[in-house]
Amino acid sequence: MLDWTLENLSADDVARLRGIYEPLTESVRELIDATIRTEVDAETVAAAKAEIDAATARLRTDQVDGSYGIRFSTDGDQMPWGNVVIGVRNPVAPPLVVEQNESGVFADFHLGAAYEGPPGHVHGGVAALVLDHILGAAATSREKPRLTGTITLRYLRMTRLGQLHAEAAITRRNGVKTFTAGHLADDEGITVEAEGVFIQPRWARE
Repeated sequence: MLDWTLENLSADDVARLRGIYEPLTESVRELIDATIRTEVDAETVAAAKAEIDAATARLRTDQVDGSYGIRFSTDGDQMPWGNVVIGVRNPVAPPLVVEQNESGVFADFHLGAAYEGPPGHVHGGVAALVLDHILGAAATSREKPRLTGTITLRYLRMTRLGQLHAEAAITRRNGVKTFTAGHLADDEGITVEAEGVFIQPRWARE
């Protein structure tokens, strides 16, 4: 059991938590990839399953109810560690590390076997997931959160699994609505273009 709570964390606390849980998350990502691609025999699969089940049981001896949600550090930084796109503690997340530049936001990341749709290519829904997040990251800020209103995608061609790039920028604002545009690209260029409308929720308008 941790010797401190998961609320009002200092920067040192956050670093300690990352040091504990991020390596576990990365190991589970590797496990997911290995599960998809392994060709070992039935006896080896059964032994691995037993080990995984035992590890799962150990982790479940102390856990939160429901989803992870968003925790906050003492300086107000968000910790959306369960997020399916950027979550430090979510092995389903690639994860994206979203960065800012003078134009907007961008992320360089890798999608492997766990994200396959057409053979050797990214599932279209995963492309939409990534672009929804990156467009939303361009539209929002800690002070003014904005949620997806609509998103429109144009698939130019299939996106190859591997190293990818996504970027987005604000195109205009209209009251509580922020309009953004962006794209997903592989090493041959843009594969999916996207436009979105992101709305500041009522609870965040005052």
